[in-house]
Amino acid sequence: MGAPIAGEAGVEGRSRRTGEVFRVFLKLGCTSFGGPVAHLGYFQNELVARRRWVDEEAYANLVSLCQFLPGPLSSQVGLALGWKRAGWKGALAAWLGFTLPSAALMIVLAYGLRSFGGLEHAGWVQGLRLAALAVVAEAVILMARQLCPDAPRSAIALAAALVLCVFSAPGLPPLIIAAGAVAALAIRPRSRARQHPGPPTAAVFPAYSFVCLGLFLGLLAVLPGLAHLWPASAWRVADAFYRTGALVFGGGHVVLPLLREATVARGWLREETFLAGYGAAQALPGPLFAFSAFLGALIAPGGIGGAFLALTAIYLPAGLILFAALPHWEYLQRLPRARALLDGANAAVVGLLGAALAGLTWTTASAAPQHLLLSLAAFAALHFWRWPSWLIVLACAGVGAACFR
Repeated sequence: MGAPIAGEAGVEGRSRRTGEVFRVFLKLGCTSFGGPVAHLGYFQNELVARRRWVDEEAYANLVSLCQFLPGPLSSQVGLALGWKRAGWKGALAAWLGFTLPSAALMIVLAYGLRSFGGLEHAGWVQGLRLAALAVVAEAVILMARQLCPDAPRSAIALAAALVLCVFSAPGLPPLIIAAGAVAALAIRPRSRARQHPGPPTAAVFPAYSFVCLGLFLGLLAVLPGLAHLWPASAWRVADAFYRTGALVFGGGHVVLPLLREATVARGWLREETFLAGYGAAQALPGPLFAFSAFLGALIAPGGIGGAFLALTAIYLPAGLILFAALPHWEYLQRLPRARALLDGANAAVVGLLGAALAGLTWTTASAAPQHLLLSLAAFAALHFWRWPSWLIVLACAGVGAACFR
């Protein structure tokens, strides 16, 4: 995993670095615009090139691992870097520093929408929804290029999109992701298996990795039952957001269809409000998963407590599976079948995002065709002229405030 990190020998040394980790990631959380890929660039510049917390090889290995795990890519890399620098406290400090700025702003927006009834119909809020449509379209294109580079994975993505466009049922997206993983395992090229030698014959893994894996699977199994027994309680929110975080491969915009399924499709939130918050999230620095704080603040029990519950629940599975996998990475990356399963899951989520884009586009075009023109202009600025997403969002909000009533 690269060269050892200076000062990594003792717990006391790591504890002294906890404050440093929080300050550095708080700075990154306030300034890292542009999505998970851009976040990784900020991390590399600040933590590898400048501060030398890890070397290039170790950083590349961490990024590779997190790309194969469910959860937000950049946040998981941040967790791993904080852990390497200052142990478990460092991992928590990294997550808090990177997530709090955008989460706090999302909560403020949620209180604004809740305090001023009908605000979701304001022109600038409509502009935010149209900006979200353009950002999702760009995300689908970029992810399709990266995650569906060949015919089999493109076919999996297309099939996933078609199934979700034709059928609509609670719990369908996770089944589609699982089906995509199995399909990729069945059709993977034989040459791919020969590229990766078999795993080492013996390995010793720390106990905490198995504890984290047990918690990850245990909560995934237990929370639905608790939500069923007490459907009006906070358990239903914890279950919905935990399962969303456990099933999001690729992070970033991939969370859109699953969060929509968990909230709008259940009648917990209006789609106009959902899209307004999602659009606003594009203009903020830090991880897009902080959007969950906005949703939690508006869904019963709501408020700051609901925001914290949703935010914690959606991130918890990503942290548990990361620390379950970290000690096993040298073993896992030599298993071609595991890679094939993850390839298929990633292709399926591209299809899910494509289906969500198709639904949003149809809704926009049928409700107000003139609004689609603004989304198309925003997409052109984002895709062809390379405007940053935060500028697209601000521009759409301004146009909406001026032109839509």
